[in-house]
Amino acid sequence: MAQSLTHGEPALPADWRDLFALTKPRVMSLVVFTALCGLLAAPGSVHPVLAFSSILAIALGAGASGALNQWYEAGLDAKMKRTAGRPLPAGRLDPQTALQFGVGLAAFSVFLMLFAANWQAAVLLTVSILFYVFVYTMWLKPRTPQNIVIGGAAGAFPPLIGWVAATGSIAPLPVLLFLLIFLWTPPHFWALALFMRSDYAAAGIPMMPVVAGETSTRRQILFYALIMAASAIAPWPLGYAGALYGWTAVILSIVFVLLSIQVGTRTTGEGDMMQPEKRLFAYSIAYLFILFGAVVADHWWPL
Repeated sequence: MAQSLTHGEPALPADWRDLFALTKPRVMSLVVFTALCGLLAAPGSVHPVLAFSSILAIALGAGASGALNQWYEAGLDAKMKRTAGRPLPAGRLDPQTALQFGVGLAAFSVFLMLFAANWQAAVLLTVSILFYVFVYTMWLKPRTPQNIVIGGAAGAFPPLIGWVAATGSIAPLPVLLFLLIFLWTPPHFWALALFMRSDYAAAGIPMMPVVAGETSTRRQILFYALIMAASAIAPWPLGYAGALYGWTAVILSIVFVLLSIQVGTRTTGEGDMMQPEKRLFAYSIAYLFILFGAVVADHWWPL
């Protein structure tokens, strides 16, 4: 159950910027981009208004998931430096408003997808929201260091939803893109968890570095980076993508693996600034943006 505001202070009047912050706009930008790439890479054509409405529905669904996540984790966020300034732990918003905002946004996003695209995409969007809120946020995250591994499925849905919104069916390429994001999530978040370990420990969240230690986490980052690289390149030899995507995936994935080797094989001492981990985290975001851009470019301008 969501925890009360810090120090029990009454919330200040809600500002639209606080409601917007609940949607986790930085995370939403990646969700929207991968969903758009899934839609644009799909065969056939979609009316621009319906395409825009479908992507808007996915964005609102992601925003609703973020809002409900922050509503439920307000007490935990207050214990972490990285999240203590969010609207709920900072006391700028009351939990009831956040809950109503999240539920309303979720319902609207699903109905918008149903009317703009098809019932299949609306079902997938519903599943992704429910998975993120109930399976990841409420069940996995506070209980197991595998929270990011299994919970990564929630963030992997957007390209699949975008494709289904355009076609009404599932195909091998969007499934491979789903797998790519699923395997990308552990090294991406564990790199963050390594240099934010004390924050997670203070909040009692069983992230991998807190539970298994740095050495094990580093080995697993390298392991997932290797299988992620294989999954990223796979659409090319399997015939679902062309050379433009293929060479982009090869080059980007080599860099990802090299950065992961640096993280996976090093040890740290007192006062370490964790620069390799921060580089891997930053690069992992750029990696996904560029790679999904290559999916669309390969579809429209194949070599």
